[in-house]
Amino acid sequence: MQLDHLAIAVADLDAALTFYRDALGLELEGIEAVEQEGVRVAFLPLGDGESRIELVQPTREDTGIVKWMAKHGPGMHHVCLSVPNLESALARLAAHGCELINPQPVTREDGTRYAFIHPRSTFGVLVELYEKPE
Repeated sequence: MQLDHLAIAVADLDAALTFYRDALGLELEGIEAVEQEGVRVAFLPLGDGESRIELVQPTREDTGIVKWMAKHGPGMHHVCLSVPNLESALARLAAHGCELINPQPVTREDGTRYAFIHPRSTFGVLVELYEKPE
């Protein structure tokens, strides 16, 4: 298991890039529209490129991140950990009584599978698990 990314919720992706890319000097790996989640995401690799900062801007009003930002404002949204076997990780968490937002993995267009663990089970931190395609 390793850190895949730290996600930061932003209202304006371009404005956030002026800090993370321009002022901090992080390289922009790319920007992706994730239609099923209603967000635009910018990826900025850290160090050896295994971990990234993920800037997340909502593109629709009916998304979970809009609700989250209404309550918390922009800022740190979640921590994402990469796991080799998502079903196994979810089964282990369920066996330990953890509340899963996604009891079944969700699959992105690129084949990456993910699931979120509710902050009530993680001491206040929204945690995402990622399983990348081979």
